[in-house]
Amino acid sequence: MAVKIAVSVVLLALLFSRIDVGRLWQIARGASLWWLSIALAIFLINTLASTWRWRILLKAQDIDVPSRRLFASFLVAQFFNNFLPSNVGGDVIRISDTARPAGSKTLATTIVLIDRGLGLLGLVLVAALGATAAGTVHPAALPIWPVWLWAGFLAAAAASAPAVLAPGGFGRLLQPLTVFHPEWVGERINTVTSVLERFRERPSVLAECFGGAVFVQASIVVFYFTVAYALHLDVRMWDLAVIVPLSFIVQLLPVSVNGFGVREATFTFYFARIGQPIESALLVSLVAQALVMLFSLLGAAVYVTRKHV
Repeated sequence: MAVKIAVSVVLLALLFSRIDVGRLWQIARGASLWWLSIALAIFLINTLASTWRWRILLKAQDIDVPSRRLFASFLVAQFFNNFLPSNVGGDVIRISDTARPAGSKTLATTIVLIDRGLGLLGLVLVAALGATAAGTVHPAALPIWPVWLWAGFLAAAAASAPAVLAPGGFGRLLQPLTVFHPEWVGERINTVTSVLERFRERPSVLAECFGGAVFVQASIVVFYFTVAYALHLDVRMWDLAVIVPLSFIVQLLPVSVNGFGVREATFTFYFARIGQPIESALLVSLVAQALVMLFSLLGAAVYVTRKHV
């Protein structure tokens, strides 16, 4: 944790040392509150879509949890992700809230992991589309070639397909893990295999959820674009379609506190390559994150309320 804090503080200090903080604050003060409110509304739509995707996966396993309850759980998960020094706390909440209706923690965990995997695939696809569009304008500025993103997307899809198309074979691949505890591990492998078999019987569910994942990732790009528009910054949508997904991927590295510093450095690197000032990169990143954290406070209210029920 000390290393993570140090990385975040040092990166932010370096970035702020290279700008005029007074000018940064002046631009921030001129932001349109109306457009920032629209950005919050877009993030709400994003959360609702994420909840819908989660519910579809649960229903495919004959687990019926009311949408309102899942939405409340997702809000709490967002709060934990944004205010705890790790983004796995939210997944723990989601698993805990669905383990009882699912009748199995392993089943609830598997669904959350599948949801995460589909989200990551959608993230890479949006990045590939954005890089392809941005490459027609300034190919030399791209931090990664579009073909690499397309190759990564296809490779990930090809690698995950056998788990759904041949669940039995996937289960056999996991069998060596039973050496640690044959009965306990074996039971969980059977649960995972059963989950995958049911999804194989309902391929439309995975297709719907993947479409939902692409929508969720695209709406995050629109959210950032709205923030940039509110700040009166001249940033194109396709450039954000490149850097926003890539910044999320970089934040998966456990080297900072909730991505602070690393996220801003990633934005700064790309913005400099497309001729945008450091101030613009910092504003888009920090204001967007501030709105996300503000929205996440709804999860704190839900969590406190349900703790007293």
